[in-house]
Amino acid sequence: MSRILAIVGRPNVGKSTLFNRLTESREAIVDEVSGVTRDRNYGKSEWNGKVFSVIDTGGYVVNSGDVFEAEINKQVHLAIDEADVILFVVDVELGITDLDDAVAAILRRSGKKVVVTVNKVDNNQRIPDAQEFYGLGLGEIFCISSMTGSGTGDMLDQVINSFAETSGSDEEHELPYLSVVGRPNVGKSSFINTLLGEERYIVTDIAGTTRDSIHTRYNKFGHDFVIIDTAGLRKKGKVHDDIEFYSVLRSVRTIESSDVCLLLVDATRGMEAQDVNVFNLIVRNKKGVVILVNKWDLIEKDGYSTRQVEAEIRERIAPFTDVPIIFISAKTKQRVHKALDIAMQVFKNRKNRIKTSKLNEVLLEAVETYPPPSVKGKYIKIKYVTQLPSPTPAFALFANLPQYIREPYKRYIENKIRENFDFTGVPIQVYFRQK
Repeated sequence: MSRILAIVGRPNVGKSTLFNRLTESREAIVDEVSGVTRDRNYGKSEWNGKVFSVIDTGGYVVNSGDVFEAEINKQVHLAIDEADVILFVVDVELGITDLDDAVAAILRRSGKKVVVTVNKVDNNQRIPDAQEFYGLGLGEIFCISSMTGSGTGDMLDQVINSFAETSGSDEEHELPYLSVVGRPNVGKSSFINTLLGEERYIVTDIAGTTRDSIHTRYNKFGHDFVIIDTAGLRKKGKVHDDIEFYSVLRSVRTIESSDVCLLLVDATRGMEAQDVNVFNLIVRNKKGVVILVNKWDLIEKDGYSTRQVEAEIRERIAPFTDVPIIFISAKTKQRVHKALDIAMQVFKNRKNRIKTSKLNEVLLEAVETYPPPSVKGKYIKIKYVTQLPSPTPAFALFANLPQYIREPYKRYIENKIRENFDFTGVPIQVYFRQK
């Protein structure tokens, strides 16, 4: 299920500080000078077991009379168009301003779920001042301090409840959803046109031709699924115009609602930083992934080319390297149908369930061969393993001292799972719990 939370509001009310707190990062630059946020920031957040995307929609600030109309207005319209829930941030120190009223008017007309968040309520003496914001006509208000984190728990409870109320249209789909993602102009539309055997999508040399995410039913050669062409995901610093910002929003949503993502990489350019960013976005969303190296027909090859490029890609995407890499050409149809077969196998791997008895037989032997390192003279004993009843592969190992088990040992267990069971192309989670 896709969940997108957009943070909106006038400049310098603390949106970026709140974004950093929700995503537990420092991706958004924070400064007392208004208008610092010029690129849109995307991140993941989790509350009470619910994971959702967070978008910081800070815009430019210019010293003119039409600052709202020129910047804030566009940002708010784009955010509310794609977001499921809007977090409207206001500042208790200045009270309701004309810009706050203007944003509130747009939000009221949108019909979207809105959570009004009164920021900078750093002490109880400011709570009475916050009551003024009921005058915006957007329902209950939540007093928080994005700097200290106070009050954010109640606010997030309301956000999660609002997601639950808007999830009616996000029903589980019956058919597998495969999305074609990657940087702009890497050949995504050409790949789908080749699969469908018709010029369904416009193809040009201009990056950004595809602006929307387009769903198409594919029912050929024993396969039946929905394939989605997405707009290219590029660096945030290069996302200048508002249509492209909208396209990136749609691409993020598409990845979240997919089962398997086909990540296209340009063979003439190799695996670049933005390709790795898209790959990490897929993994963070726990989606199946297949890497397709497109335009392979344009490369001068020798007997070592394939192995060399494959090794370079696996080095870039480490530590999750159990990913199929296929060299294709959408133009000459080289290995295009093999890519589909592999993608559908990854979809099956994502649904793979391992019997508890078989898991314990394999992993307890691995633990006995290489037990967790002792910490402070305490020996860690793992007694039992089970696969969790989650939509994506996740495993719980019960131990006497799970808090002392470090990341390298978690990777060791994950590698043993992959060695013995087929989870190729699928991110898996390993948890250690108190027995």
